[in-house]
Amino acid sequence: MKISYNVNKNGFYGDFGGAFIPEMMHANIEELKSNYIKISSEKSFVKEFHDLLKNYVGRPTPLYFAKRLSNKYKTKIYLKREDLCHTGAHKINNTIGQILLAKKLGKNRIIAETGAGQHGVATATVCALMGIKCIIYMGEVDIKRQAPNVARMKMLGAEVRPAVCGSKTLKDATNEAIRDWINNPINTHYIIGSVVGPHPYPDMVARFQSVIGNEVKSQLKKIEGNENPNYVIACVGGGSNAAGIFYPYLDNEKVKIICVEAAGKGIDSGESAATSVLGKEGIIHGSKTLLMQTADGQITEPYSISAGLDYPGIGPMHANLYRSGRGKFISIDDKDAMKWGLNLSRMEGIIPAIETSHAFAVLDKIKFSKDDVIVFNCSGRGDKDLETYIDYFKL
Repeated sequence: MKISYNVNKNGFYGDFGGAFIPEMMHANIEELKSNYIKISSEKSFVKEFHDLLKNYVGRPTPLYFAKRLSNKYKTKIYLKREDLCHTGAHKINNTIGQILLAKKLGKNRIIAETGAGQHGVATATVCALMGIKCIIYMGEVDIKRQAPNVARMKMLGAEVRPAVCGSKTLKDATNEAIRDWINNPINTHYIIGSVVGPHPYPDMVARFQSVIGNEVKSQLKKIEGNENPNYVIACVGGGSNAAGIFYPYLDNEKVKIICVEAAGKGIDSGESAATSVLGKEGIIHGSKTLLMQTADGQITEPYSISAGLDYPGIGPMHANLYRSGRGKFISIDDKDAMKWGLNLSRMEGIIPAIETSHAFAVLDKIKFSKDDVIVFNCSGRGDKDLETYIDYFKL
């Protein structure tokens, strides 16, 4: 029997997923479960979604052949240029889909969580576009290290509320957003930015982001005469950019999947976000997944120089890719990630987000053949991280 790595009818990817939620969230989640596929399949929805992706976001994004990288590593390297999307990252694909869904459901208030700030900016952008009230929860630490994105959110009319508990990063911002949703169940839609949270969020976000992988297929067909690369590679925190590029290839085992996590200051340093190595089964934010935790089940505080990978778990799709062996997981530390931010900038003239930089470090870890076709998801641009780059390299 052929194995499927996609979500099943109960909201699980293998052993992972589901909706482990308090009773007060039940009505919200049931409303989404009952409607998200039906609404997003309607002709009027599909037309508006794709019109906005084309004329507002700027899709399709290029599939760029990285000639200098390819020559150096003696293989064929393509970059899916999500950094060229409006707002500077892939996050806008999902927020466009979810704001249209929220409008169909009659919601007039939007909340979201953000770490690196790109999802916050993308949410604030679509709320401004649609004239809907927007509140963004962001960890106090992330507010300081992602100040340009905070300013962008405020310019777009969003209210940015700091999360001041725990590590004051993405996990804690998510906690605050969930509390808000529980207290405002009728008029509010929660736009989760990654493939995390209770079902149907991981599947819904993956579906909206799947435009990335679907474009890669058609673009590769034209360029290489074959829609299937040998490898697709993406960084994984919660994992929405990875889910988007992996989605059409999940059940095609001829295409190898590589997921790149943040090892922080080292896997065994106590300051890491390498969930596949350090995580155990657990429940976070309403989903069963792999989660960094102590022996008695307390969540371990993650660390990464990259705000977008600074999360103690991974999405259930990715947990299943790891557990099943379908995906190969590699952990990259801060030093190698930052080095690759500089490498890509100076070899291809593309300054990547630090999240994206982690993925490219795989080129020093795996030997590819000259005939391999490798597609990296260049998930975001480095404007938001310039201060971190400046401090790190003393530029």
